Amino acid sequence: MLMRTEFDRLAQQVLGTPSRPAGVPMDAYRAGDDFVIHFDLPGVDPDTVDLDIERNVLTVRAERRSPAPEGAELLAAERPSGRFSRQLFLGETLDTARIDASYEAGVLTLRIPVAEQAKPRRIEIATGEGKRQLSG
Repeated sequence: MLMRTEFDRLAQQVLGTPSRPAGVPMDAYRAGDDFVIHFDLPGVDPDTVDLDIERNVLTVRAERRSPAPEGAELLAAERPSGRFSRQLFLGETLDTARIDASYEAGVLTLRIPVAEQAKPRRIEIATGEGKRQLSG
């Protein structure tokens, strides 16, 4: 349902090299008929978050501004600031037209329903006169 496109992660697996931390850490899982993704965006103003989907490629963009006023002397700057983005390829089995997004306590949560045609279903076999029987 989800394909990651991070070159660093692939390089780590193939070459055994350490990867850089992701710009936007995430967790993803399936819960019932929903695919759920949580993105960590602490300190990000929700007005700077932008979500786009094109041809099943989901792009999350956000910006965290430095809290220091312009011209201030920085004594320590360990928290990343600037623009961040993350792209995910979503499988064809997801209904990307019905994505639900919420932002609370620095976590962006997306809920994407599994498409109806991808859900398991039982097919009834009719028997009797005038009906086709399965042979096997």
